[in-house]
Amino acid sequence: MSLILPMMAFALAASISPGPVNLVCLSSGARYPLSKGLIFVTGASLGFIALFLAIGLGLYSVLTVVPGFDSLLRWTGIAFLLYLSVQLFRDNGHLPTGEQQKPPGFITGTVMQWLNPKAWLASASGIGAYTSGHDLTEIILFAALYLPICWLSLSCWVYAGAFLRRYIHEPKVLITLNRGLALLLAASCVFLLIEQ
Repeated sequence: MSLILPMMAFALAASISPGPVNLVCLSSGARYPLSKGLIFVTGASLGFIALFLAIGLGLYSVLTVVPGFDSLLRWTGIAFLLYLSVQLFRDNGHLPTGEQQKPPGFITGTVMQWLNPKAWLASASGIGAYTSGHDLTEIILFAALYLPICWLSLSCWVYAGAFLRRYIHEPKVLITLNRGLALLLAASCVFLLIEQ
């Protein structure tokens, strides 16, 4: 029990704090039906837990063994996030009707976590701080606690977007929201570059 509460607090802080995935959740909630946003959330949550377990089982050591792997990961992740920023910035502000535009789905959520340097750092720092690093039981316990917390945290961002959707009646309002989110997403890329 002495480990469970700190693990849960860390998982909540890491999951609910603003980041690239959270911004996509907010945008998805504002633009698409709630169910579509929750599909993205499920992919992102399961993708993160798969990454978390992989890092806990030693994948993070690849960063120290393979020269340039950390740079490749960072630049691939930043390129993907910038691509999403551009798509969001260029959006025309019209809410989709039917299947005109495809919302980010399960696979996008999963891949986004594996390309998200914030997810790698959260996994590595959480495992380093709250587990011995070699105890599989602790890593599995941490992942089991993290999964529902991550899912609920990301869902809050989708619900916040759905709440905002009620107030978006004109395309120019949605264009302003999307461009603001796109700029924040691009700024998170700049932050990732500065932090390295």
